[in-house]
Amino acid sequence: MQARATTLRRARLLLGAAVLALAGCTTLIPQTVALRTDWPAGVPRQVELAQVPFFPQDDYQCGPAALAMAMKFAGAPVAPDALVDEVWLPSRKGSLQLEMLAAPRRHGLVSYRLAPAYGDLLREVAAGHPVVVLQDVGMMMAPLLPEWHYAVVNGFDYATGTIYLRSGLQVRQEMPFSYFERTWLPGGYWAMVVTRPEDIPATATESRWLDALLGLARGGDAEATIRGYRAALARWPESLPAAVGLANHLHARGSLQEAAGVLRAALQKSPGSVILLNNLAQTLSDDGRNAEALAVIRRAEDPQSPFANDVRATRELIEARMR
Repeated sequence: MQARATTLRRARLLLGAAVLALAGCTTLIPQTVALRTDWPAGVPRQVELAQVPFFPQDDYQCGPAALAMAMKFAGAPVAPDALVDEVWLPSRKGSLQLEMLAAPRRHGLVSYRLAPAYGDLLREVAAGHPVVVLQDVGMMMAPLLPEWHYAVVNGFDYATGTIYLRSGLQVRQEMPFSYFERTWLPGGYWAMVVTRPEDIPATATESRWLDALLGLARGGDAEATIRGYRAALARWPESLPAAVGLANHLHARGSLQEAAGVLRAALQKSPGSVILLNNLAQTLSDDGRNAEALAVIRRAEDPQSPFANDVRATRELIEARMR
């Protein structure tokens, strides 16, 4: 048994080396081949998130199980059965990506879709975020009959060219980098991570994270959305959309003075922003501080501004309240 295990390890090492060296397969596995000379900067060569929970995936319910693994790891006390009604479509005997992205938002978590890049997947796993992926696991046996499947990537080993997944009934499925890409490519390299609102994914860009927060807001958890905008401002302090979004949600919660503080801080960085001035004036007026509001809205008046009508309406409101 020991000799057989040693042989298997050697075979896996040779396979891994071949996977990362075969330039002739560029057209079939372009991203795997690129990793041979362009391994993501700062990403270790071996990572495994062993603490990611495992739920066996029953027939037609791989979506709920994969999502439950990622959500529970992010802190939501969910089980696959609780997610079936949210993401599983009986007519399709499966789950669509839209449902997969929407479900975590109803539990106060952020769904963030990754860019279709192998490097981004590796960066997220290295940052401690298991990645939900969509695969065509039937493509090698019957290329014309796709068999779509969700799994969770929770590790990798560069030396052996191995991706580790929670998949199907296997708590630790090992798959060569190249074969994984072949199954991942047909779905457009679709992948997502689930995080707490204050835990921004390692590969997130400002615009994509703010789009994810819009989805979280539609899920109805106002407090989680506020935490997400606070995190956005911490990472991108100059972000005007993040400041406006945070102030809007604080305003909706009734935290008018805090919202005004966020807008004033943003105005220090963008003193000529008509949007900030208008929103600050509206917030001050709603807080009963109409004299201050009138002084602020006058600074926003510009007949050439695309927001001139909004500014005029805000000023008329303030003046009516003062009368």
